[in-house]
Amino acid sequence: MPIGNLTSQLFANIYLNNLDQYIKHQLRIPFYIRYTDDFVIIHNNLEKLKIWLGQIQGFLNTELKLNLHPAKITVRKYHQGTDFLGYVQFPYHRILRKKTEKRIVNKIYKGVSEQSLNSYLGVLSHANSYKLSQKIKNIFWFNKKENPL
Repeated sequence: MPIGNLTSQLFANIYLNNLDQYIKHQLRIPFYIRYTDDFVIIHNNLEKLKIWLGQIQGFLNTELKLNLHPAKITVRKYHQGTDFLGYVQFPYHRILRKKTEKRIVNKIYKGVSEQSLNSYLGVLSHANSYKLSQKIKNIFWFNKKENPL
């Protein structure tokens, strides 16, 4: 089944429901969120986070035959933001991940359809990205003016 396929997302949610139940009911972690195979736990005690990490890794390994990718486990302070689902989440706002921003701007420079532009603007509408939205609109319309069909 292709990764990114809608059915793979659905099956990930079904398969990882046991993880959700374990985290919420056994570990009683109050601030936990998961979307398909990405999840975030928020807590102000680093030692508690380390304990939970070990318990979650043990549960995933024994019960679901899964492992966490060691390079994708990060502990961050609130003011640094949390990279989750393509955005960097802060306590009171959200910005687009820099890598995603660069990819969008590069594609706009190369030339995209108006439908693609609208798709990018839709992604940006979920973040504090007014200046970036204006920038990509300007690039798009400038390219359109320079290279009419």
